[in-house]
Amino acid sequence: MPEIEVRPAVQNDISHLIQIDHSVLTHYVWQMERMVEDGQIRIHLREIRLPRKIKLDYPYPVKKIFDDTTLNQTIIVALLQNEPVGYIRLLEGRSPESGWIRDLVVRPDIRQQGVGSVLVIAANEWAAMNNLKRTILEFQSKNHPAVKLANKLGYEFCGYNDHYYPNQDIAFYYSRYVR
Repeated sequence: MPEIEVRPAVQNDISHLIQIDHSVLTHYVWQMERMVEDGQIRIHLREIRLPRKIKLDYPYPVKKIFDDTTLNQTIIVALLQNEPVGYIRLLEGRSPESGWIRDLVVRPDIRQQGVGSVLVIAANEWAAMNNLKRTILEFQSKNHPAVKLANKLGYEFCGYNDHYYPNQDIAFYYSRYVR
């Protein structure tokens, strides 16, 4: 695979990024069980293999991601041979001293070839340069590839929000301190 270039997104990138298929195919999902008893709350997460692959649609309208200029955000794009093939969007101000990674998208035909890792590493470098203490990944509990990527890159589960997305899916949060 040719070298992956990363840089801040420019206006001309947006039409390419919107066209990327934002959905995910997975054989696995995470099942969450919450138990409250004797003044204790326990959360149990279990990886479940599905009988067949499912398509997980993106939880947000894609065009809205690029239309919302009211947010304090940074979009970093990945390029292969000068063509945009993925992006990561970081939001500031959602948590103190944190960069919130809400969107991480890679073109389906080149997934699992390191582009997502390169984008997350670039986001961490951006966070460090902007004096942030950590980055937080947000994604749907059914997004098994995102869980695998987060674990691979040293992120740790740090919370969830039930019924968070418009489809009522659970949001998982994974964080990592910036070095």
